Amino acid sequence: MTKEVLLGAHMSIAGGVHMAIERACSINCTAMQIFVKNNMQWFARPLSTDEIREFLDHQQRAQLGSVFAHANYLINLAATNPQFHANSLRALAEELIRADHLGLPFLVMHPGAHLGAGEEAGLEKITASIDAIWRVIPKVKTKIALETTAGQGSCLGHRFEHIAHIVANVREPERICICLDTAHIFAAGYDIGSENAAKKTFRKFDRVIPQARDRLVAIHLNDSKAARGSRVDRHAHIGKGKIGLAAFRFIMNAPRFGKIPKVLETPKGKELKEDVVNLRTLRRLIASPTPSSRAQARDLTNFG
Repeated sequence: MTKEVLLGAHMSIAGGVHMAIERACSINCTAMQIFVKNNMQWFARPLSTDEIREFLDHQQRAQLGSVFAHANYLINLAATNPQFHANSLRALAEELIRADHLGLPFLVMHPGAHLGAGEEAGLEKITASIDAIWRVIPKVKTKIALETTAGQGSCLGHRFEHIAHIVANVREPERICICLDTAHIFAAGYDIGSENAAKKTFRKFDRVIPQARDRLVAIHLNDSKAARGSRVDRHAHIGKGKIGLAAFRFIMNAPRFGKIPKVLETPKGKELKEDVVNLRTLRRLIASPTPSSRAQARDLTNFG
């Protein structure tokens, strides 16, 4: 089962996007998230044909069952400053094009921050912005994966209802999917500290968001340095934060998440030693089909 699970980490593209593949494979990842350009700059020159080919034809690419992208952190589709908003629209459109050229199925994005305009106004602006982007790039196949957030500052997306509002109001909801971050939903106030609590939270996720099960395409596996409900976004190593291992054990074993890629966004150095430790911890949480675990496995199978 450990070989089948889509598990990995966010990888640096330093030296070229193809180098991320080598980094991921060096620690036996089966899934990977990348930025498609420098994540702290608005724009970048287009990817060359050679760069795209090096990535798509890399000899180790087949070892990764899932590869997807994350948008840069400057983008804010709810921005109130006209120039900042215009930059956000252009940057997101260009990153979707880059991701599409690399054959990536979706680009993870924080919905946006209303910056004092209010949640309702912010959500309406995000929805209109997504519609505007798709009008400019109608043929791009890469989808937008809205990420659940911690709700720090005026950031939207910390309630499932925020995600649901965007999905329900965009003109092309079929081009929207969801990435769930464990540290973010925990900091936002959702209880995932035990198996039963996690089940209740995911039932709410299913109930609130239209076609939630079909839209969930990725999970960020991060522990939280901050307490539940703090709305502070601080990632910790697996089992070293406030969430506890029960949530990660549940996610690693629940059949509904079996085919969904799960990636780390935890602190690490260039040698990736921290990723190795976190991935080992997660793989050890995968239950063995022993008689003593049959009841638990049956319960997981019947979840939801």
